[in-house]
Parts: sequence; C-alpha cells; structure tokens
Amino acid sequence: MNTAVSRPVLSVERLSIDFGPRRVVDDISFALEPGKTLCIAGESGSGKSLSSLAIMGLLPGDARVASGAIVFGNDDLLSLTERRMQQIRGKRIGMIFQEPMTSLNPLMTVGQQLEETLRRHESLARGALRQRMVSMLDAVKLPQVEKRLKQYPHELSGGMRQRVMIAMAMLCQPEVLIADEPTTALDVTIQAQILQLMRDLQQDFATSVLLITHDMGVVAEMADEVVVMNQGRIEEQLPAARLFRAPQAAYTRKLLAAVPVLGSAPPLAQVLSTEPILSVRDLSVRFPLRREGFSARRQVHAVEKISFDLLRGETLGIVGESGCGKSTIGKALMNMIAFEGSARLQGKELNGLQGAALQAIRRDIQMVFQDPYAALNPRKSIFDLVGEPLLIHDAIADTPRRARVATLLEQVGLPADAMHRYPHQFSGGQRQRICIARALALNPKVIIADESVSALDVSVQAQVLELLEKLRRDFNLSYLFISHDMAVIERICHRVAVMFCGQIVEIGPRDRVLHHPRHPYTQRLLSAVPLPDTERRRDFRALLQDMERPDPIKPLGYRMPEQRFQDFGNGHLAAC
Repeated sequence: MNTAVSRPVLSVERLSIDFGPRRVVDDISFALEPGKTLCIAGESGSGKSLSSLAIMGLLPGDARVASGAIVFGNDDLLSLTERRMQQIRGKRIGMIFQEPMTSLNPLMTVGQQLEETLRRHESLARGALRQRMVSMLDAVKLPQVEKRLKQYPHELSGGMRQRVMIAMAMLCQPEVLIADEPTTALDVTIQAQILQLMRDLQQDFATSVLLITHDMGVVAEMADEVVVMNQGRIEEQLPAARLFRAPQAAYTRKLLAAVPVLGSAPPLAQVLSTEPILSVRDLSVRFPLRREGFSARRQVHAVEKISFDLLRGETLGIVGESGCGKSTIGKALMNMIAFEGSARLQGKELNGLQGAALQAIRRDIQMVFQDPYAALNPRKSIFDLVGEPLLIHDAIADTPRRARVATLLEQVGLPADAMHRYPHQFSGGQRQRICIARALALNPKVIIADESVSALDVSVQAQVLELLEKLRRDFNLSYLFISHDMAVIERICHRVAVMFCGQIVEIGPRDRVLHHPRHPYTQRLLSAVPLPDTERRRDFRALLQDMERPDPIKPLGYRMPEQRFQDFGNGHLAAC
C-alpha cells in the first residue's frame, strides 16, 4: 500500500514580521497542500495580509522579516534576490489583490496589462500570446472579450475588474494563487460569481489557493483547511469542517458567533406607529450625458419612479447590487443631488429646498456614510467634528458644546475624553461610532445609513448594529438602511425594499421578502448569500449567467413604462 504523503507546495515556518519596534506577525507556521485551499481568517490588523505580502516579497519599506522561512519548492523565498523573486512572482505564484482599481494601471488598457504580464514570463508569438489572453478572459467568464481588451479599468464594473485581476494572476498558470480579500467590496451576487470562478480555475489548472478573508461565510464555502489569526498570532488551525463544527479557541467561537447568518435573526419589536415620517412618491434621478457630435441628447436613468413610506421608529432596508440606485436615493433625500418627484419629511417637501430652508430641514434628516475615515476631516479633533452641527445650526458656546459632545460620545459607547483625539487614533468601528454620534447631534428624526457597516469586521459590525438598534429604541429614530448584505438587513430591518436597475422590484415585511421572495431578482440575491456552514456549500454556477438588464441610457425626454405590482398580502408587493 502506498503511504507516501504529498509534500506541501508552500510552507511558512515560524515567520515573524516587525513594523518598526512593534511585532505584527509573531512566530506563525502553516502549510499549503497541492490542489487545496487554505484560508487565513481573522479581523483587520491580525497580520493576514502582511503574511501574504511576505510570501510575495512585497512587504512595505518600514516592515521587515525578523525571523522564519518561507519554503516554495527547493527555495526559501526570504533568501532570494529581487531578480529571482521577479521570476517567481506572477509566473509560479500569482496574487489577486483586495482592490482591483488601485492594482490595475489606469493608463493602460486591459489587453496591454495582460500582454505585459505574459511577455515578462513567457516567450510566445504574437498570435499565441493573444490567444492565451482571450482564452483566460473566457475562463473567468468576462463578457465581450474583444471589447474588454481595448477598455481601461475605469470603464469596467467592480466585478469585471476583479475578473481581470484573476485572469492576470492565472495567465501563467501558477502553482499557487494568493487571493487577498478578493470579494470584500463586492455585491453578494458578484462575490458568489468570483468564488465559483476560483473553484473552477483551481480544478481546471490544479492550482493551490491561499485565501485571505475576514468573511467566515466565504471561509465555509471555499476552505479545506483554516488558519485563524488574531493580533499577529495563530489562534487555531483545523480542517474547515472541524473548525465550524467544534471550534477550540475562544476567539474563533467569538468570531463565528458574531457572523450574521441569514435566517437566524431574532424577531424585531413591532413598530406601533402607522404614521409615515417620510413619504417618497415617484422619485427619479437622471444624469445627462455629454453630447457627441450631432447625436441626440441622452441621459442615464439612475433611479426611476421610486415610491415608499418610512414610519416613525421603523427601519426600512434598501438592498441591491452596486449601481442599482440605492445610494443615489439617499443622496437625493439629503438634497445632495437634484431629483424629480416628491419626498416629504413630516409633511415638508424636500425637493427644491435651498439655503436656510435646506439647512433647517437637515436638523431632522442626517446621513451616515460608508467610509468613516473619508467622512471625517483628519485635521479636526473629534470635538470639532461631532460638535460642528451644533455650531452651524445652534451657535452653541464652547462649554455647553463640550458637554453635549461628551454625552453623544457616551451614547455611542465611547469615553468622553475621546473628543480630544483625532480620527487616525481610532479603529474603523470607533470611527463609525463617531460618525453616528455626529449624525445624532441635532436629534434628527430620520438617519440614512449608507453601507454603514460594510467595511467593518464581523465583531465590530455586530456591535455597531446593536448600537443602531438601541438608539432607534431610545430615541424613536427612523432609519433608511442601505446595504447589499442580506444577513445584515435581516438583523436590523422591519421592512425591505429590493432594487434592480433603478427601480424597486419587491417591498414588504422583512420575513416575507427574505424568506418568501416573489421576484426572480430577489430570489437570485438570496441564492448568492454564502453561509458559515461547510455542510451547506452552494453551487454558484447558475449565477455566472447574468440577468438581462434594461439599458439605463435613454434619449432625453424618454419616460420608462409604468411599473405594475402584484399584492401578496400584508404589504408584500412584487413587480409583475
């Protein structure tokens, strides 16, 4: 009987990395087996990405490997010259980076960037080179390949850019593929497509995958073996099935407990009010396009005839893929962009407000943005940032303003003395709490939360969601909660509206929409949600075929046909 054990294709042995005087990766070891997927899971700052950059020889200048070895084939990668690493990087070890827009050259077409990668590592005739590029873009299911080769990164959607990154990483058919958070910023359906592509490519090319993520649903879908990292150290290393069935480390149990799982959200207290605080009717947003030559004037129909009510004390979730118009609705209601139709807040019309009237209405409607760091001026203290609305609207003197800021910070779970610090001195979750405190400063009636937890780790995300729900109960707030994460929507929303191509296609009570969906698009969204359970792995191949979508670009003056809804009872409506 053959008892030979296959040799790992890549081994990390007792690796330690220092950032200046601070140790950020401390004595970690793991091995990647041939043809397998090893997931490194953990929250931001755990050292996951730095470990992968060390493998590729791409550590930032102020980081250094203090000790350890990285064995690939017969070589210790840490001992190789940069010239030798260039021969391995891209050829034998490929890497998919987290943000494709910053990883792709904006001045080169897709074809030029793929060609550059191939020419660096392969000696191919021009015809063979082009055939390799076309076949790899076909392999990652990129539509209209010939057109895409001539386009620049900014002309592609996020999902298409990520497919290009995968194609570039796989061009030379590497033995190892490192994927660093390859789906973090993507919508649930695009994420499912990317995961399925990675599965298929791994099978087709016998590639070993090192997948780095903080999403335990992705880990359950993809991993054979899991390494859990926390603050630079390995907490636990187990086969995926054992880890999800019986995690040993307290940190792993805490991480899994914080993951929002579709179908497990507790019931929310019923909203007693039947009075709408916000009424939106036929809201439309259209952006004119630059006219080319003598062609007819055209415009993009970003949002088309949206209507809904938001009750006092209610959270209404708006879900859908990027580009469906979710955030555009939020910006229109804040009068950050012009819109057609009507939006009435406590009976007062928002459309067309300017000057003092607009400033007055913004006391009652505030917004929490997706990226808390970009939303906070890094040059201002937390006191200045949170107290700014009080200064603008009420001209409150310094001393009472300090007392109010202290109260607001305590309401969101931060100490009062945090007001003396600056945004960079806080974690992502703390910065989001600061943004929420600022939104609460004027005691608003409605808060628009635009992807307000999508960039946060699962444990921090759970804390922020609990905070939002507590504030809603304490102050009878109403939320318009915009997200693409169905499990998060289920955890916090009373009702859900599903958007597709600028229109609401389904709306109704949370449990009816999420567990008894009627519209095909809602069903598609729900089928793409990864579950943190290795025994319920999904086959996402059906999602690789995109749904037919209407062209949003129409001639000036074009009016979309009226949308008709079917009533399924209890306020559950779906477009026919």
